[in-house]
Amino acid sequence: MTDEPRRRRPMARIGDLIPDAAARLGLADELQLARAIATFDAIVAEFAPAAHGACRATRIDGPVLFVEADAPIVAQEVRLRTHALVGAFAQTPTGSAVTELRITVRRA
Repeated sequence: MTDEPRRRRPMARIGDLIPDAAARLGLADELQLARAIATFDAIVAEFAPAAHGACRATRIDGPVLFVEADAPIVAQEVRLRTHALVGAFAQTPTGSAVTELRITVRRA
């Protein structure tokens, strides 16, 4: 056993460490999708509160954000608010490339 004091690494926020850890584990795409889903959920809460909790982003494919709605009326609400939702989502780092929403109704 040595008498030398251990050197501590500088403290880092866990949120700053997660992207590198996810990339090393091959989970970068999943992390990006999880962030997009959370971001879209917050945007729906603000711009289409009637649809909040009844729709969710499922994937991003190029400029298209795919959204699943629980019922046709929810899908209609999201369609009516598409311009505002896409505009707000495109302002975020996660959604900067998104220009279109594609909405489907979840099958029971």
